[in-house]
Amino acid sequence: MAFIEIEDLCFAYPSERDERRMALDHVNLSVEEGEFIAVLGTNGSGKSTLAKHLNAILLPTSGVCRVAGMDTRDGAHLWDVRQTVGMVFQNPDNQIIAAIVEDDVAFGPENLGVPSDEIRRCVNEALTAVGMTAFQGFAPHLLSGGQKQRVAIAGTLAMRTKCLVLDEPTAMLDPVGRKEVLDTVRRLHRESGITVIYITHFMEEAAAAQRVVVMEGGKVVEDGSPKEIFCRVDAMRKRGLDVPLAAEIAWRLRKQGIRLPEDIVTDEELAVALCR
Repeated sequence: MAFIEIEDLCFAYPSERDERRMALDHVNLSVEEGEFIAVLGTNGSGKSTLAKHLNAILLPTSGVCRVAGMDTRDGAHLWDVRQTVGMVFQNPDNQIIAAIVEDDVAFGPENLGVPSDEIRRCVNEALTAVGMTAFQGFAPHLLSGGQKQRVAIAGTLAMRTKCLVLDEPTAMLDPVGRKEVLDTVRRLHRESGITVIYITHFMEEAAAAQRVVVMEGGKVVEDGSPKEIFCRVDAMRKRGLDVPLAAEIAWRLRKQGIRLPEDIVTDEELAVALCR
């Protein structure tokens, strides 16, 4: 059994005219424990709606979403699901609620009734994991955007989260902040084996994942490795999506008759290919 199993998942938002707009249309997807998956798609493709099903913020209109064997529609498992899957949203200011960093990270464990000594240990471990120990006594409003997102990630880790779902966590950040967040997520995946589902519009970020899922019109339309997805430049463009810059340049050079491998995704791969 996969860590996350989504079977024929449909979800419809209510409308003013009593009509239902299908935001997810028979989505089937499985995620193994320890995977790092990037989810791509244009606005309105269903990415965020899918993310909110993974920790039961939204419940299926039909179909099934299981997390670690737990059906998200079963109210008896609600807090277990939310402890297993931690959400990090686009704007960290909407997720940070305390006046001091360490108090914010402690909020989740406190609400779970974790003993005080254990809360302190959870907070210290979580802040260490995201490289924010030196800022534990700071007020969040004094932090940069990237630092705030790392605090938000720490808040989920303090709840002993096994899976991180990040919904465009770098969309509001500058390049330095984006790098801080992505480096933190990659390190957590590499060193802790945490499962990562990373929704992004930045193709270079998606290229860091093990697997890329592309959504369109509430459906999963592509699912493969970054190389498999990004080598199909024409197909991605037809879906209104970009590819990493290196893949784009390699594609343009091949069209001009320059012989280059089909699976170039990163700047390093392009540089090596051109040097040859």
